[in-house]
Amino acid sequence: MRDLLILGGGYGGLRVIQRLLAQKDLKDVNITLVEKEAYHSLKTEFYALAAGTVADKHLRVAFPNDVRLELKYETVTGIHLDDNKVELASGEELSYDDLVIGLGCEDKYHGVPGADKYTLSIQTMRRSRKTNQVIQAIHNGGTVAIVGGGLSGVELASELRESRPDLKIKLFDRGENILSMFPAKLYNYVTDWLIKNDVEIINKANITKVEENVLYNHDEAISTDAIIWTAGIQANKLVRELDVDKDNQGRVNVTEHHLIPGYENAFVVGDSARLKQAPSAQLAEAQAEQIAMLLQKKWNGEEWPKELPRIKLKGVLGSLGKKHGFGLMGEKSLTGRVPRVLKSGVLWMYKYHSGS
Repeated sequence: MRDLLILGGGYGGLRVIQRLLAQKDLKDVNITLVEKEAYHSLKTEFYALAAGTVADKHLRVAFPNDVRLELKYETVTGIHLDDNKVELASGEELSYDDLVIGLGCEDKYHGVPGADKYTLSIQTMRRSRKTNQVIQAIHNGGTVAIVGGGLSGVELASELRESRPDLKIKLFDRGENILSMFPAKLYNYVTDWLIKNDVEIINKANITKVEENVLYNHDEAISTDAIIWTAGIQANKLVRELDVDKDNQGRVNVTEHHLIPGYENAFVVGDSARLKQAPSAQLAEAQAEQIAMLLQKKWNGEEWPKELPRIKLKGVLGSLGKKHGFGLMGEKSLTGRVPRVLKSGVLWMYKYHSGS
């Protein structure tokens, strides 16, 4: 029997499991998933949970029920690549023949004093739930500051505007415009929507310090009732601590076959892997498809292809509340109701095919 150990039940880890269990002739393999939550979470929708427009029960997907899969709801505390062992918070030690690390990412605070202590997050379901509790307790007419004008910050700001029309919302971004990774047509459309809906955008921001309910932009103090951090990510702490080749965000510079260099039995999937494309749920799933294929070939004694097909992503969809959205499908920019409907459809299909 071979032991496959998967760390993390996010988009990448779950897709590897789904693809392997779909093989009816998969025998002589024990698959163990270590995940601290008892369900897979739809992380791309955590902004709505934080804003209070979606209940967390709608963002959970049950893991597969299969005799070939063992579920351990535990926290990983150590990864020992040379010994083929993983430590859990309970003190248990797990051995493996093959390992897939899909532990995701964490907020990156860029060395800003107080940011880790005094800001809220939407990186996990638990932290998103806490963010919602803080937001709902804010008095009428209070102020919420969102740091980071990327996709997460924009979706959160727009959703918050719908759930709490009484709040003052300030969106801080260090660039000349929000959504700098998108074409001008899209970021101009989103900027206009936010301004029209009374979201204040502060461009060329430089957050120098954070205190309790106080944000310092270029050293100027701004009082708020809540500060939410969406200004960058880094690899999970356990991955950052691995003594392997990594980028400046702690992500592993994986090989062509998604392996940790120097380790022929340890894959990294999702936000902890350094790939050519920007991290996303879609990228993690596409990567997981290839990892599942490589594992099957390895177990069947087949040679791996020297080159894997280039991962092609279908595009990016973002929401502006429940009725409007924006997106990039190939070279085509989409704005208005259509991308919002498409995003809802993609989410429904994902939950349906994941058995929720």
